[in-house]
Amino acid sequence: MSDDAQVCPKCQSPYGYPDGNLWICPECAHEWTLEDEEITQDVSSGPKFLDANGVQLHSGDTVRTIKDLKVGSETLKSGTKVKGIRLLEDPVDGHDIACKVDGFGSMYLKCSVVRKD
Repeated sequence: MSDDAQVCPKCQSPYGYPDGNLWICPECAHEWTLEDEEITQDVSSGPKFLDANGVQLHSGDTVRTIKDLKVGSETLKSGTKVKGIRLLEDPVDGHDIACKVDGFGSMYLKCSVVRKD
């Protein structure tokens, strides 16, 4: 890639070219500034763990399930409180929360099925 080309943040095309203060992608017609790209990179760096309502989760938080979940032959009911969650940097089969649930033991949950308490 030459010094006068930028990778498109939308489609990853390596053919972005400058036009005044804007960069333009000839493949998807996306326009951006380098400042926008830096802000996007800062915001997207590191994993984000958001609950079903879009609220940021942190290890140690207490959450509640938002729907009934089948766990083996039993059902974890909607509204079940889960204390002291641990967020996983490397998800396990798409599950990004490790926790212990009273009456069920250790398990993995997805952020999309819980809400912060």
